[in-house]
Amino acid sequence: MSLFANANQSLHYLVRGHGEALLMIHGLGSSGADWAMQVPALEEQFQLIVPDLPGCGHSGALPENCSIADLADNLWALLDHLGVTRSNIVGFSLGGAVGLEMSLQRPAAVPRLALINSLSSYEVTDVNKWLEARVPLALISLFGMQWAGRKFAGRLFPHPWQGWMRERAAQVVGAGSAKSYLGLMRALERWNANDRLDALACRTLIVAAEHDYVPIVEKHALAAALNAELVVIRGSRHGTPFDSIAATNAILVAFLNDAALPQTDDCGCDEPAIHYPLAFVGSLAEQHALGPQV
Repeated sequence: MSLFANANQSLHYLVRGHGEALLMIHGLGSSGADWAMQVPALEEQFQLIVPDLPGCGHSGALPENCSIADLADNLWALLDHLGVTRSNIVGFSLGGAVGLEMSLQRPAAVPRLALINSLSSYEVTDVNKWLEARVPLALISLFGMQWAGRKFAGRLFPHPWQGWMRERAAQVVGAGSAKSYLGLMRALERWNANDRLDALACRTLIVAAEHDYVPIVEKHALAAALNAELVVIRGSRHGTPFDSIAATNAILVAFLNDAALPQTDDCGCDEPAIHYPLAFVGSLAEQHALGPQV
């Protein structure tokens, strides 16, 4: 992976594969390495650009009062640096918010946008959203990232057969910076794109887990607002790229090739008998672990 310096901010990124550009933006508390299970399905057809957001992975510290728009600006600067004028975007959770913001900043530069368990606003508007936003803040402040990582991982991957996912999530979140994690959560709370959605010009897909933090009805409303296609993955929780690898990959490959999307009835959480190794030779996770090449 490489480092890109932009306005005193260093971004760690990997470029892998060949073809039409595809920017893959990870979620909160993680890094670009989290796309390791999707990269093998995509790198033969697309040039994958996989960054670590500021404050995450090997990238530099999160700037004070960083906004979702700032994160989008940083990633556009990275694409400009790489000479990429048009790029598809896939974003998971926080990464979906950044990807949507990028698509609104430069509508003509994004042909396709896929949002996995993401929203167009994270403002605290009801009791459930207050609990989702404020309880993690309190837990991290009181007990630290390692304790919070174990709790978050247990909620994401509760089933016995998901032990490797639970262990990895606890390690990754627990090793992160509390300051960066909380700063990114506050950036999400301040962000609202609802009044700009009519500017979106790309083909859009929403991948929604059946048991995500946000009720499915809100994902249907977002799909209607974005004129987007929607696929629900049965049995999945918030960590869909991990607990539903086969379905996620099939959906993304079809969407990015403008093919017919799998139907919800055919998209479910991976079966307990299916075991995916945490890392494998040549994987993005393995390459990411080597750190930046300067």
